[in-house]
Amino acid sequence: MHTPILQSVFPGTPPWQSERNLPGLRRIDPADWLIRDTAFGAQMALRDRLVADRAHDVLACLPGAEPAARECLALVLGHLKADPGYRMGTASVTRPDGVPVTLGKAAPMATLARLVQSDICILHPGEGGHVLTAAALCFPASWTLAEKLGQPMDRIHDPVAAYDTGLARRVQRIFDQLRPGHVIARSNLLLYDDPDLYQPRSETAPRDPVGSEAAGFIRSERQTLRTLPESGAVVFGIHTIVMRRADLPRDDQRAIMEAH
Repeated sequence: MHTPILQSVFPGTPPWQSERNLPGLRRIDPADWLIRDTAFGAQMALRDRLVADRAHDVLACLPGAEPAARECLALVLGHLKADPGYRMGTASVTRPDGVPVTLGKAAPMATLARLVQSDICILHPGEGGHVLTAAALCFPASWTLAEKLGQPMDRIHDPVAAYDTGLARRVQRIFDQLRPGHVIARSNLLLYDDPDLYQPRSETAPRDPVGSEAAGFIRSERQTLRTLPESGAVVFGIHTIVMRRADLPRDDQRAIMEAH
């Protein structure tokens, strides 16, 4: 059995310590848009393997979305210039774990997947709401990119019971009101008995619910939203945190059980 990739410290405020209701979004400093944490090296090594071995499953870019993908990559590269862990060059970027990522040879979404810990999804505005048009999704939490690509937000969240019509309208208003340079964020909390980061599942074969007593791991997604100024597309970032529940302080374990 492979060694699980776990964070030793939760980056930021854990969701079980927040009393925000759905969608629970808050404005954050753009400097905190994309973060890296204690699992950076191990997560990035897995991302490299997935891009090399399962590119068809973890990368996608619909026709017409290429300009937004290139714009997103340029925005990410600009963001990384402020991170002293990255060594920026004209032809490549060396990550904090010492791995160089060549620029210009691979498609933008493949390059994005290998540069940062966060999964990156790009959504374009459409008649029925924002549509998923491109993604670098290495760490799906029980969903598959193939089933969601080209779908609007309400269809993407169709299996999510809490995502009702009222919440869908609130989320769409937030998307519509996003302005370039603004970044908003939220975190969720999921209970898992399997710590694997790559967990794709079809809507026809959903994950069985895991009770708070049986769950050995907590999985949390730090989700961010920002608008690309030229294309108007929205970038949805997903930074995944997995921790062993038994390693958390007792007060946190108690709060997690109460949250579920």
